[in-house]
Amino acid sequence: MTDRLSSLWQQRYRSPLPASLETSQNAAPICQSAVLDSLLSHRSVRAYRPDALPEGTLEAAIAAAQSAATSSNLQCWSVIAIESSERREVFARLCGNQAHIAAAPLFLVWLADISRLERLATQAGQPAEALDYTESFLIAAIDAALAAQNAVAALEAAGLGTVYIGGLRNHPLEVAKELDLPKGCVGLFGLCVGYEDETRPASIKPRLPQRAVLHRDRYDTTQEAGAIASFDAADNAFQQEQSLPPRLWSEAMVKRIVSREGLHGRDTLLASLKALGFPMK
Repeated sequence: MTDRLSSLWQQRYRSPLPASLETSQNAAPICQSAVLDSLLSHRSVRAYRPDALPEGTLEAAIAAAQSAATSSNLQCWSVIAIESSERREVFARLCGNQAHIAAAPLFLVWLADISRLERLATQAGQPAEALDYTESFLIAAIDAALAAQNAVAALEAAGLGTVYIGGLRNHPLEVAKELDLPKGCVGLFGLCVGYEDETRPASIKPRLPQRAVLHRDRYDTTQEAGAIASFDAADNAFQQEQSLPPRLWSEAMVKRIVSREGLHGRDTLLASLKALGFPMK
């Protein structure tokens, strides 16, 4: 188990496994967890075999999703399964012509959904004023993200590949029309699910060192510059291994945020949310 964890850690961080995680009498139980192994193995899979998923896969994944935490038990998210090839092709186009959406046998559209709560209030003859506030949208978005990640964890542990699709937010109004979404419902992101094409395998992508994201007691940037410089080197090495153009991650990210062009049309998202029934007061 230690060798496996060391290998995954090296791939994820491009650094040796910390001594605190090495298997020993005092090692934390999480270090021996099959769940940690599966999570550290996560890769964004964009090449899929056409094989159908085993019967019951979708329902089991949604059971995992519904087992995630939900704020105040509001459960204000929904998901739409897109299974036919014709429908997947529609969403491939809507999401920026991403071919893997059409190739994967299952595409899940995760929704922030306050419409169900609004219908309950209407049926009870009560107002639903609290749903008009930004907090309600945040709750719905966070709930959906937590649920989706639970599903991903379960699917990947079963040997399936996944990749999230943020391009679903490129055209939120068109997506809503395509899915017949009610007022108070918006597509947040998509998720491809399927068996990875082994002839085009995905690799574990490095992440920032923990000292860049983990703070203790208070926010501390004293190690940030060194951590980012270290990651620039690791990310550039990964680029070369994948036969991709060399780059510095820090420079690429600045280019990504320097103008709204990098948002691919999502700079109008607030207006779209209001049009779809999220007043965002």
